[in-house]
Amino acid sequence: TIREGVTISRGTTAVGKTVIGNDCLMMALAHVGHDCAIGNNCILGNLTGLAGEVKVDDWAILSGATIVHQFCRIGAHVIIGGGSKVRSDVPPFIKADREPLCYLGLNIVGLTRRNFEKERIDEIHNIYRIIYQNEMNTSQALEYIEAHFKPTPDRDYILEFISKSDRGIIRGPKQIAR
Repeated sequence: TIREGVTISRGTTAVGKTVIGNDCLMMALAHVGHDCAIGNNCILGNLTGLAGEVKVDDWAILSGATIVHQFCRIGAHVIIGGGSKVRSDVPPFIKADREPLCYLGLNIVGLTRRNFEKERIDEIHNIYRIIYQNEMNTSQALEYIEAHFKPTPDRDYILEFISKSDRGIIRGPKQIAR
């Protein structure tokens, strides 16, 4: 669904196409920049703007007036609070808000609505505790997770997302205060 005043830029020679998945909602005055790739079941709130070559994975929700820097990636099942400035990649399954944008926990409401089992949610939560609530840097946290958590599609998606991040991931609230 594309509402009033939405603009969608066509692809350029950089990528060649702009892609919007199925069952998305682009609310009034949203903008999708050139060469973006938006997954399925995503919501862009009113006045949300994506610069060029942004990637948004399935089931992500960007609340009203969120602006996203070029080349950023937003993981699946993410919810970003309204009025946010996204300057770094936002890993999957989380809530992000505040200024500067930071990790605020899991998107438990969204995951529950999408029928994630409690054990699955707990496993994802335990992974993010290592990433955001430990004294390890990101590389150390990823090594620890790979060594101590059994392989699952969710674990592997999180590890791959973070390890392939060109812009780096958002920090936790305590990491910003340091």
